[in-house]
Amino acid sequence: MVDVRRAAERYRGGDAAAGIDTRHAFSFSGHYDPENTGFGLLVACNEERLVPGAGFAEHPHRDLEIVTWVTEGELTHTDTAGHATVVRPGDLQRLSAGDGVRHSERNAGTGPLRFWQMWLVPGVFGVAPEYDVVRGIADGTPYALDRAQAVLHVRRLRAGQRSAVPDAPWAYLQVVRGSLEVAGRWLAVGDSARVTDAEALVVAAGHGGAELLVWEMHAEPGYG
Repeated sequence: MVDVRRAAERYRGGDAAAGIDTRHAFSFSGHYDPENTGFGLLVACNEERLVPGAGFAEHPHRDLEIVTWVTEGELTHTDTAGHATVVRPGDLQRLSAGDGVRHSERNAGTGPLRFWQMWLVPGVFGVAPEYDVVRGIADGTPYALDRAQAVLHVRRLRAGQRSAVPDAPWAYLQVVRGSLEVAGRWLAVGDSARVTDAEALVVAAGHGGAELLVWEMHAEPGYG
């Protein structure tokens, strides 16, 4: 089953006065929809738009896998494990919160910042935090989360190019650039598709090509 969700359907959050514009794919913070709390292991997929100087002050996380993908600008990351990193388009950042870590994300640059931050529930709890950045991740390269039964696939497709969606119980497709067709429906930037029991599914890029993030997931959250 393919469940298409449009960008306009996302819950609009953030803090306009602070220069933060957030679009939530799932229930988040003060917004709660009992019918939309997650998909597979994915419990957040936030599109963040920050003006220069804006950001999220240091705050805590625990037992969460946080993956960030930048599409415009530069993201400055710091955390209490001692990491201080600038993440740019094409880089993939993962913060595994483990038994507890505090971090901040800011736009310390001079231009707009746009990034996608995705939270997944791990399969192990109470372990030490981990941090990783892959610079200029290659197209089609799978990035597996060691602590969760999930793999992120980055797809950059030329106009008309086709690509297979991994066969998996849960597959989440997020369009971050361009447009593409999936199961006879067209998706634009910000649109997503939640695919249950994906099998032999193929997507095709539109006239301007597409950049697509695909989560392949083989479990649902199990706490305890």
